[in-house]
Amino acid sequence: MLANNLNYGLGQMVTSKLLTPGELSERSGVAVSALHFYEREGLIESGRTSGNQRRYARHVLRRVAFIRTSQRVGLPLAEIRAALDTLPAGRTPTKKDWSRLSRSWRTDLDHRIAQMEKLRDTLDGCIGCGCLSLRSCSLRNEQDHLAGEGSGARILTVE
Repeated sequence: MLANNLNYGLGQMVTSKLLTPGELSERSGVAVSALHFYEREGLIESGRTSGNQRRYARHVLRRVAFIRTSQRVGLPLAEIRAALDTLPAGRTPTKKDWSRLSRSWRTDLDHRIAQMEKLRDTLDGCIGCGCLSLRSCSLRNEQDHLAGEGSGARILTVE
């Protein structure tokens, strides 16, 4: 039996608007195991029934959508958590919040896009890794001269 009021954030969750993990999973398209992971990581919260079963407020759907969209554009969970932590008392992001946060990520996203474009455009040639196994490497990285610039695939690095 569901407890009448479950403590959740600033107020109480209204029992008629609670979702089970399975319902939240179905509505959000996110696996239950991922929801539990997000909860362990402090990205979402749930209340508990008297039988210790998780229940989520409906607004958690928007928070999960925010997390998934942020992940799709390549943001690590640490950055997503930091962004959510800027909201008062764990509030679900609004359109205004999304606009503000997405503007703050633009420079990093532009850099990632440039990196991916460079990868796409040079994927079939030398990447400057130092292996010297491709014919084009002798032209682009003769005698591994790029080793002096640092480790890894130097030609693919966008500065």
